[in-house]
Amino acid sequence: MNIATAGSGRKGYTLSDWHPEDPDFWNERGKAIATRNLWISIPNLLLAFSVWMVWSVVVAKMPAIGFDFTVGERFWLAALPGLSGATLRIFYSFMIPVFGGRKWTALSSASLLLPAIGIGIAVQSPDTTYATFLILALLCGFGGGNFASSMANIAYFYPKKTKGNALALNAGLGNLGVSVMQFLVPLVITAGVFGAIGGEPQTLTDGSKLWIQNAGFVWVPFILVGTIAAWFGMNDIASAQASIKDQTIILTRKHNWVMCILYTGTFGSFIGYSAGFPLLMKTQFPQVDALTYAFLGPLVGALSRAATGWISDRLGGGRVTFWTFLGMIAAVAGVLFFLGIKEQPGAFWGFFGCFMALFFLTGVGNASTFQMIPSIMRQEVPRLMPELAGDALLKQSERESAAIIAFTSAIAAYGAFFIPKAYGTSIAMTGGPEAALWCFGIFYALCVVITWAFYTRANASVPC
Repeated sequence: MNIATAGSGRKGYTLSDWHPEDPDFWNERGKAIATRNLWISIPNLLLAFSVWMVWSVVVAKMPAIGFDFTVGERFWLAALPGLSGATLRIFYSFMIPVFGGRKWTALSSASLLLPAIGIGIAVQSPDTTYATFLILALLCGFGGGNFASSMANIAYFYPKKTKGNALALNAGLGNLGVSVMQFLVPLVITAGVFGAIGGEPQTLTDGSKLWIQNAGFVWVPFILVGTIAAWFGMNDIASAQASIKDQTIILTRKHNWVMCILYTGTFGSFIGYSAGFPLLMKTQFPQVDALTYAFLGPLVGALSRAATGWISDRLGGGRVTFWTFLGMIAAVAGVLFFLGIKEQPGAFWGFFGCFMALFFLTGVGNASTFQMIPSIMRQEVPRLMPELAGDALLKQSERESAAIIAFTSAIAAYGAFFIPKAYGTSIAMTGGPEAALWCFGIFYALCVVITWAFYTRANASVPC
């Protein structure tokens, strides 16, 4: 399937002739190749998110199987994958032009085996130390890092007119990994699905049994399949090749840093709320079985991202982002209101509904901010590099757009650390999470002002 033929524009798995902006090329060959790479990328990214966020469920069950860590210690375990994942994303941002999308996707997917198998082994021993769990939580960051390289890779395959939707599908359906994990793990830990090779169950005080190790082991066969599919089914693009030095020019681009702030407000919120939502519900509404509902938030956010990319392609990403942040401010206000009356009947459902609105809006904003980046750089690169023209100008714009998409995702991913940690700190200092939520609302107000000033006001320097 991947043997090059004369004039095919392919050499092995490498595409040496790639012009997605050419309508004839796109319709004859490009669309089919891009679609195949996208639909292999999506499940691999879904698995990455599943492994990255698995601690958000595991920590809620640890006391029941004998690991009597404090609430603060458990919030640390939920938060650390976000810290390591975000840091790895900075490096992963630049890997696709260096290694190629096919090779890096296969390698980064295979790396998920380390935390998946490690968790499965560690939770079976009551003698496992807290330090060991901290290391495993950090290793789950491999899953977080994958997003940056995956998005950069897909950005190279699609023309401008469909890039926003393609990125929304890759990210949105990949983000579903959080919801899939929060739905699947509570089910598989109740049965010995791997038989004798999966290990013995943990017996609870009421006599029931749990197989917490399945929270890690369940991903292993899927990771193996995804790795093989990436290695044999994806492609590298020759024109995307660049050194790290060539790509770091984005660090001098003002709008790279502006978009880091905005994407932190959207994706940073999505992944941070996903990591902290189960434990937040458990601490604020202990009468509710948090794991029954936790998966719905990431599900709503992922689907809204996948389903709304076309809106930004049509209306403009800046306009959609502006109204999204206004909506997020209102949703945070609702969460604060219902936390203030949490002892009253129905307060949980008001709290839950406002959080669902937050998750939905983060998904819309995730899609709109990523649609903005290629539009911004197509306007900025000609101004910043007037010596370029034609294909060279287009290639530079695409290269910088892909690098910025990956880099902003790296910075925003720190939300997976700071939001759960903010909850824990707020609860420890004030007795509740309200102070953290006030900070989030103020940050969204800042994002409204930034979006208006740079991109949506009349005579904005870079309208989009």
